[in-house]
Amino acid sequence: MFRLLFFLSLLLASSGGYALSAQEEAEIPEGPQLPGTVWEGNLARFDLREYSREVDSLLKQFEEAIGHRLVPGEKGKVGLKIYADSGPGLATPIPLVKAVIQALVDRGYEKEDVFLVGLNPLRLRFTGYLPSLITGEGPFEEHPIFILESGEYYDPGWFYDSPLPSRFDPVFLANREEDHQEHLESNRRSFLATPLFLEADFWINLPVYTDHPTLGVNGALVNATLWNASNTARFMKSPDNAPAAVAEMSAIPELRQTWLFTIASLQQYQFIGGPAYNSLYTVSDTEIWLSADPVALDTMMLARINAHRSRWGFPIISEEIRTLEFAEVLKVGSALNLDERLVRVDG
Repeated sequence: MFRLLFFLSLLLASSGGYALSAQEEAEIPEGPQLPGTVWEGNLARFDLREYSREVDSLLKQFEEAIGHRLVPGEKGKVGLKIYADSGPGLATPIPLVKAVIQALVDRGYEKEDVFLVGLNPLRLRFTGYLPSLITGEGPFEEHPIFILESGEYYDPGWFYDSPLPSRFDPVFLANREEDHQEHLESNRRSFLATPLFLEADFWINLPVYTDHPTLGVNGALVNATLWNASNTARFMKSPDNAPAAVAEMSAIPELRQTWLFTIASLQQYQFIGGPAYNSLYTVSDTEIWLSADPVALDTMMLARINAHRSRWGFPIISEEIRTLEFAEVLKVGSALNLDERLVRVDG
């Protein structure tokens, strides 16, 4: 059995924050050496043709940087982690997903070998990813869609272990010592979406940005971690627990080795009141970013979100929410020299 444990103990203990404990220790993992560049395209319109042009240009820049094309490998599949959890109005744009799929098909992947991963079936249906209950038709009928809340795509051997349990009834388990212990162990674990790192050559993260009261920025890091695993609501009770969990989960070697990059469209993002959708506080920009560094992307969006909050007279996101700092400590990415690392691409 694989136990995935990572530690911010020294950092958090010294700062008076939340510290994880565990039975065994692990060194901070070194991830694959992917470029830290942020490539930026611009969309003239938010339609499939425009997305296809920009996505292909961005992918070519990434391929040039790593020295090879993204052609089918040993497993012959690619996963796309989409975001639909804020509901209609604030989900990964469908034209973006279609453009990414087309770019992969152009590089040799079969349509049925590109699968989508989402969290909640109701929100996936409301945002147009699952077929309509009226017509029975949907935009991704040729592609498998894995719904994590079904519980079918977790493996008991792959989990993130944390001492924070979810809520349970101690009275019900009071006279059942074995059940009690088993329940405690299962409640410590967040099971990971194994298709992304066991069944795919690589996977692509396609987040949408909002603010979040305990995470600061809900974007690349969060979509790849808390919205990509089971039993994660337990981390949301404080601005110490959730950032630590996001950072440690994003540093899991198996997840990082297959998480090739993130593509983030700024077609719609929200700067306050998130992650629940509120159209009064959403903004639309024309940029589309591609980077293998989620810390860089989230840092850039933190600056935009704070700029809009200040303009509207709202307080900026608290500096006490240290998600990005913790992720940097675990070498998931870097927020340094972003102006020098941003490369604008002509589609």
